[in-house]
Amino acid sequence: QVQLVESGGGLVQAEGSLRLSCAASGRTSSSYGMGWFRQAPGKEREFVAAMSRSEGRTYYADFVKGRFTISRDNAKNTVYLQMNSLKPEDTAVYYCAARQSSRYYSQYDYDYWGQGTQVTVSS
Repeated sequence: QVQLVESGGGLVQAEGSLRLSCAASGRTSSSYGMGWFRQAPGKEREFVAAMSRSEGRTYYADFVKGRFTISRDNAKNTVYLQMNSLKPEDTAVYYCAARQSSRYYSQYDYDYWGQGTQVTVSS
């Protein structure tokens, strides 16, 4: 199995930045596609960003495009989510996920999940 552990969440002021990390262990592969989802209190889990399995193509939800960047370091088996210009509405638990599917938008396309890390943006 694959284990994913997120870190880097915390409390930040509006317009501030955070970088989330997702460290993979166990049976890992650089061919896995990766994604980030988030879930705020009282809301459904929603897609944030994803990266393709091999070519590094990236995909973003409209509400984060231009502010967030997904990247990966295959040598470290780590995926990152750089979050800039944070807004209070970005407050949520952020989850890292891995997939073998070429599809990326639905949470049901993903095979492995981290435990989540809390991001709180104050005004």
